[in-house]
Amino acid sequence: MFTGLITDIGQVHASNSGKIDIACGFELGESDIGASIACDGCCLTVTKAVACTDGFKSIFSVDVSNETLAHTTLGSWVRGKKINLERSLTPSSELGGHIVTGHIDAVARIVESGQDGDSVRFTIEVNERLKRFIAPKGSVALNGVSLTVNEVENTHFGISLIPHTLSATTWGQLDAGDEINLEVDLLARYVARITEA
Repeated sequence: MFTGLITDIGQVHASNSGKIDIACGFELGESDIGASIACDGCCLTVTKAVACTDGFKSIFSVDVSNETLAHTTLGSWVRGKKINLERSLTPSSELGGHIVTGHIDAVARIVESGQDGDSVRFTIEVNERLKRFIAPKGSVALNGVSLTVNEVENTHFGISLIPHTLSATTWGQLDAGDEINLEVDLLARYVARITEA
């Protein structure tokens, strides 16, 4: 479980045949093997961790299944790509965002972005299947960041990011045309399932 509050920006160190190495600011070692880290919102398991002296504290490895590659942006990751990182919740963690599982529902696309005072507004396009899970003032996790939906129109919805979020995550580098990992709100998913039943 995660909160959608990013605690580090990591960088892809290597990506090859379903294995990705990520440099990060976390101090990780052998005791962290098996731990879960949300990488651009995708919950991945640490399979190896070593110290790093390249301006980062550690490099950790993850294995990525074909299922994950099919439903996320991970297949396009190349060396040097910056990614949002969040370690999993502990019993004493503050739940400042919303409950995020790290199970990506689909790849969404930024269709528009523009300045709105000090903030930046983004318009996101989601596939037809998932639009029913997006509600005004509801929550979504986009590239692992917990965000509030402003408005919804068919398969498009809007979000606003304040300067802190833009600088503390990779969102400050994103623009129209970029693809992002989308996880719908867990509660919305279960309410829809109950309604169907």
